[in-house]
Amino acid sequence: MLESGDAAALSANESLGRRLRELRTQSGLSLRALARSLDISASAVSQIETGVMVPSVNRLIAIVTALGVPLSAAFEAPGAESAAASTAATLGDRLADLADEPVEGDGYVISRAGRVPQMNLESGVIYRRLSPGPVPGLEIFESTYPAGSTGSAHGDLIRHDGFEIGSITSGTLTITFEREDVTLSAGDSITFPATRPHRLSNRSGESCVAVWLIVHS
Repeated sequence: MLESGDAAALSANESLGRRLRELRTQSGLSLRALARSLDISASAVSQIETGVMVPSVNRLIAIVTALGVPLSAAFEAPGAESAAASTAATLGDRLADLADEPVEGDGYVISRAGRVPQMNLESGVIYRRLSPGPVPGLEIFESTYPAGSTGSAHGDLIRHDGFEIGSITSGTLTITFEREDVTLSAGDSITFPATRPHRLSNRSGESCVAVWLIVHS
């Protein structure tokens, strides 16, 4: 019998998998076509979509990049509107459509602390979407990298559209580029083009929390 924590994790994994399958279907890509673009087996994609396998940060970013949607799209519950469509709309147009978000007042959206969407990924890495509603061209996340965790267990570097701006809240985080490693500590910030291959990892003995702003070009 599954413990309550295990059952909750399984449910979250299944929800993420269903959402990724939904986004793939909306994109018109077959499972095998997506697998080829990621250079992994169709079985691996299937296991991610059924919640059997939890993707790494890099794998998740590679998936949404291949599907042509922003990372924030993966945080939506299955059945949610396509993020590609939502980011094409203006913020004013979208505010009226956020029936599932806590909207208060005229022209602003609030996400209360207990309702911030969260994803638990490989190596225990946690990503939280901090933007209450979609803002065209912008995404903001909070990441938690436990001690010894990495964005890719296989050491792969990732690249995607836009620019990243990161600020370390606590702990230390190492960003690996093609020819160098950059280690950031609490209070440090960094900006770099996300098209530059990179990988995040926590090589310290304590957890690291960082806030990331992604600006799409």
